[in-house]
Amino acid sequence: MDSHPQSLLPGATQKLAEFAAGIDYAVIPAEVIERMKTSFLDSVGCCLFGATLPWTQRVQAMIEDEGARPIASIFGTGKKTSVAGAVLVNATAGHAFELDDIHKESIVHAGSIATPVVVALAEQAGGASGKTLLTAMTTGYEIGTRVGNAATMGLFFRGFHPQGTSGAFVAAASAAKMLKLNAPRMQHALGIVGSQAGGLMAAQEGAMVKRFHSGRAAQSGVYSAYLAQRDFTGISDVLEAGYGGYLSSYSNKPNASRLTEDLGVVWETGKVGYKPHACVTSIHSALDAFAYLLNTHGLTPDDLSKVEIGMSPMTYTHCAWEYKAQGVTAAQMNLFYGIAVIGFDGKAFVAQYAENRLADPKIMDFITRIEASIDREIEAMGPAYRHAARVKVTTRDGRTFQHEILNRRGSPENPLSHEDVVYKFRNVVESCLSAKNIDRMITLIAQLERLDDTSELFNLLAASRNA
Repeated sequence: MDSHPQSLLPGATQKLAEFAAGIDYAVIPAEVIERMKTSFLDSVGCCLFGATLPWTQRVQAMIEDEGARPIASIFGTGKKTSVAGAVLVNATAGHAFELDDIHKESIVHAGSIATPVVVALAEQAGGASGKTLLTAMTTGYEIGTRVGNAATMGLFFRGFHPQGTSGAFVAAASAAKMLKLNAPRMQHALGIVGSQAGGLMAAQEGAMVKRFHSGRAAQSGVYSAYLAQRDFTGISDVLEAGYGGYLSSYSNKPNASRLTEDLGVVWETGKVGYKPHACVTSIHSALDAFAYLLNTHGLTPDDLSKVEIGMSPMTYTHCAWEYKAQGVTAAQMNLFYGIAVIGFDGKAFVAQYAENRLADPKIMDFITRIEASIDREIEAMGPAYRHAARVKVTTRDGRTFQHEILNRRGSPENPLSHEDVVYKFRNVVESCLSAKNIDRMITLIAQLERLDDTSELFNLLAASRNA
């Protein structure tokens, strides 16, 4: 008698690999291509700004010390290193300030992984068309988000960070596509990277390493594709294996059917959303609901005796822990800090997470008036409403006002427009690029599918911000 549990979904890894290897630009829906162009713009903005931050620069210094053969660009520096080194730095940069895109169900920020991977491998190849980049990005997004969907929130509740775990599959599929691997080798790339997936959620409470999860996922994906290209073998049923497989190991409540459900009919890639705030996505609805109450009723933090926020169990676990001023990461992941800066500044963007704001006495005092709890009605709505929030404020003179937002701004149900993302991009990179180069990059990415030669775009990405 076999002591191992049965496969969760026989043949799933093979089916995904065959689908990924067979994706051609012509079969990708036009609206998905437009979404990928928006994601490319959003992602390079995140990478360029993230490259200026100290945690990214520590990773960069480590890679530079290795003295690897210069093949691929470290964004915004004018320097080159190996493909694996470049993606480690650039994908760390992409996730360096909680600005990167988000696929709600999978909880994966695919852009900060896929974009550095396809650019680095295009540089290694001596160039690539815009269609090639978009096809490889779409492949990575589609495979990685489906893996995350199947892992469910059970992966998060077990203590794993989806970016470092499910995100590794984004990288492997993107890299394998750029290397033009066939279906068996694509399957091995996925089978290799599944053993490299990692990242612990405790990192959110005050460690630089959360940013590194993205870089390491990207690097692991590149190595996995390189090895598969050389006929190194991986776990052939890595996703669905009943014992020691990705889903059975990482999630306490997997839903394997989401791996292949409506494959090629419903494109998960088209469901990617974008962030208007520089903080964890889960609190965006609460921030916007609170801002609405302040603006509508002409209130300031000094007017309030209490702020009560109801949310899903996921958001409560993820973000409603006691705030302590122990670094930018902790502030960006914390509900109470985010609500406080909305109260005082009306926004939660780059300046609000500066080091000199993290222990501001006004913020710390206001946080004592904020309460959070699980809203049982939101919980009953299910995982699709894990970002929902209900906010109630009580004024010092006894008045109460309430507002709820069920679908966060930037989600597929309440989307940011392409123009909104362009506006965000301009604001994010204003310290990194000249006005002329900002305009040029926006123009090039807008016509990415028509570019046979992407070298001008790569040169803009690579150029030193001090040039």
